[in-house]
Amino acid sequence: MANNPFKWLYPGMKVKRWFFTSLLGIGVVAIGAIFTAEQHTFISTLGIVWILCGIALIVLGMAKMIVSLLTLFLPKGERELVNILYERRYLERGPKIVTIGGGHGLSHLIFGLKEYTSNITAIVTVADSGGSSGRLREEFNIVAPGDIRNCLVALADAPALMGELFQFRFSQDSELKGHNFGNLFLTAMVQLTDGDFQQAVNETSKVLAIRGKVVPSTVSNIHLVAEYTDGSRTEGEAKIPNPNLKVKRLSLTDENAHPTKDALDAIEE
Repeated sequence: MANNPFKWLYPGMKVKRWFFTSLLGIGVVAIGAIFTAEQHTFISTLGIVWILCGIALIVLGMAKMIVSLLTLFLPKGERELVNILYERRYLERGPKIVTIGGGHGLSHLIFGLKEYTSNITAIVTVADSGGSSGRLREEFNIVAPGDIRNCLVALADAPALMGELFQFRFSQDSELKGHNFGNLFLTAMVQLTDGDFQQAVNETSKVLAIRGKVVPSTVSNIHLVAEYTDGSRTEGEAKIPNPNLKVKRLSLTDENAHPTKDALDAIEE
């Protein structure tokens, strides 16, 4: 559809009234300027009053028009404009923080940090092999999405219901039992981005409007390997804990796995 500047004047846009208020103010200022040119003291004083009233109308119209436009881009009834400006301006000047880890600990940490700065980069481990993540890894040959999902939700600036949706776990007796919606969403996004997991995370970050950035530590499909003191070995993070065995050494299945460029750049900054 071609751009039509007159659309701003269509009924219901909530812009027209304030535009004409400012236009009226300009007219009042012009009339006031004419009055001030008169030699008569009373008329000259009246002209100054008209100019002041006109300026007030211009400021009122412009301010209301700006607020009317801004509210189109804000979640309805969620927060006041001052809070949005605070988050966008004050928090973006906060310290640059890089966190490295996984599990619930990392997501809880960055959930608290986002109240002080939006310059957060969470570098997340991707070796989880249990639950929903493990099943999706086997079927789609991707890195574990679970801890990534938790960090995305922790940094989300979207409505609370969106976070609850991403954390929703299917519990009914079906093929989806045990899966999180967020894990499935990330898996689908990987398919849409032609297997680019980092790009899938970036696109999901936009959906959740996160404060900061979430970065996988690697995009190589790695697994943890534990070597115990008795010489036995176990592959898979979920299988490693064993009260009867003591871990001697931990390694990765892919010794040539490289960290992502985004992770290295965040640490360097």
